[in-house]
Amino acid sequence: MNSEDKISLVIDGIRTEVEPGATIMDAADQVGVHIPRLCYHPELSILGACRICIVELEKREQLVASCSYPAEEDMVVKTSSPELRRHRRDIVELILDNHPKDCQTCVRDGNCELQDSAYSLGVRERLFEGERKQYPEDNSSPSIHREPDKCILCGRCVRVCDEVQGVTNLWQQNRGFESVAAPAHNADIMESVCIHCGQCVNVCPTASIVENNVTDEVFEAIADPDLHVVVQTAPSIRAALGEGFGYDPGTPVAGKMVTALKMMGFDAVFDTDLGADLTIIEEADEFLNRFEAGEKLPLITSCSPGWVSFLETFYPELIPNASTCKSPMSMLSSLTKSYYAEQAGIAPENIYSVAAMPCTAKKYEAARPEHETPWGAPYTDAVLTTRELIWMCKCMGVDFRNLPDSQFDRPLGTASGGGDIFGTTGGVTEAALRTAYERFTGETLTNVDFMEVRGVQGLREATIELDGHNVNIGVANGLQNAKELFERLLSGEKEYHMLEIMACPGGCVGGGGQPYPPEDTFALDPELVKKRAQALYTIDSSKQLRKSHENPDIKELYSYYLGEPNSERAHKLLHTSYKPSERQGIK
Repeated sequence: MNSEDKISLVIDGIRTEVEPGATIMDAADQVGVHIPRLCYHPELSILGACRICIVELEKREQLVASCSYPAEEDMVVKTSSPELRRHRRDIVELILDNHPKDCQTCVRDGNCELQDSAYSLGVRERLFEGERKQYPEDNSSPSIHREPDKCILCGRCVRVCDEVQGVTNLWQQNRGFESVAAPAHNADIMESVCIHCGQCVNVCPTASIVENNVTDEVFEAIADPDLHVVVQTAPSIRAALGEGFGYDPGTPVAGKMVTALKMMGFDAVFDTDLGADLTIIEEADEFLNRFEAGEKLPLITSCSPGWVSFLETFYPELIPNASTCKSPMSMLSSLTKSYYAEQAGIAPENIYSVAAMPCTAKKYEAARPEHETPWGAPYTDAVLTTRELIWMCKCMGVDFRNLPDSQFDRPLGTASGGGDIFGTTGGVTEAALRTAYERFTGETLTNVDFMEVRGVQGLREATIELDGHNVNIGVANGLQNAKELFERLLSGEKEYHMLEIMACPGGCVGGGGQPYPPEDTFALDPELVKKRAQALYTIDSSKQLRKSHENPDIKELYSYYLGEPNSERAHKLLHTSYKPSERQGIK
């Protein structure tokens, strides 16, 4: 676009040019002027609800919301003045005076956008007394905990649930003083169509919505001398955990992470990437059997628990297409209380299995009844998000940045590069193709990088040739994008053989349990997700072992314990089933 097509305006005495359609806030950000904001989120629609982003326009009496007001030619904008500071402070004071007074004990203390706004605007006291809203806390879900009293009506959770995830579970209920963001009819999370993905947690500026914290339970298990406490860590944890200790996003920290976990008292540290390798072996075999028979295609991946909940709630007609493979987490937990228990000579009832995951929905997955042991306990006893694990490290006084590197423990600690890339969108498909290609053609795959399925954009399609056969693939992350794939499939517009669905934008690297973003970025930031994804591709490319079926520990596992892929024992331990939800959602 030529410069004459741009809009020229003045922000605090600085002349700048912006594209048509840009807002005043966009123009201010471009010249390094930060306007306070709460309801605004660059990846969501504009609501203009909080009004703390108001600015003055020359020759106009009314103040305008900079997040929604379009830039105009020769507009002169003032973003800071005594009047603006007074108005913004009044707005934040009114929000605070209907907000709980528990900052020191709040999980978001020190990392709360409302708290930051109050500090930067000079709010030093609460001036208004009177009735405050009082709603019961909602702790019905194993994944999500809601404190409606902390809701500031910014609408971010509503918009991400609708616009990004296509679930539309949350909405602004009631009116006036009684307004609150909640499921329909103010229902509890477990009575709603929530899929437990946690994207609402990622974008909430306060602690109105957080994960259901289980750190106390894990600390108690570690301190119990009668329990053998094992922890496994998902691929994307190693690409994001360092952010909690000052590392740049996308810095791999696997070795330090293992050392930290051992220092914290875990008896064994296993790699969920081995579970990913195992998933690939089972899923590739499942895919090839279906592909050769021409039945139940496309095969749809099933390792994302938020996606599985979405499937059961919104697209139950596609359940027969879903892979019956458990997720890598659930596979590894099953093996921990069977194969590992046998190898280590430990009674499986005495093993406490913890999973560190980037995902709040993994907490829901672990609690599903089909993932229970024969003696009635869950295979995965506790799921920690990346945020919870960061806090536990700090609570235990672990000096993370100065730790030496350590290796995962065997027999469940060796993984291929294919297991590593599970944590980013397209990675499951790429890892499966590396194995399926060699299984189907009988030839050695020399170039294992399937670039056609890589990238964090929300929707991709590719056609891969397998020994003269075209395999049509669809990859979606963020469930609004998944809906588009399904509509193409169900309408007959497209024919697919394999679909990879990740509930969260960017895949697990953008999961609902990942660290809150650094100050200079934001949740759902595509660049942040790309950096975390690139960390996993870097780990993959640096390994000699890049194909799941070549993993020596996987070979030994099948030879000694499982037999063949999809054998009777493999099905018992590594596969599951799904059924339509009792609460059917509207597509």
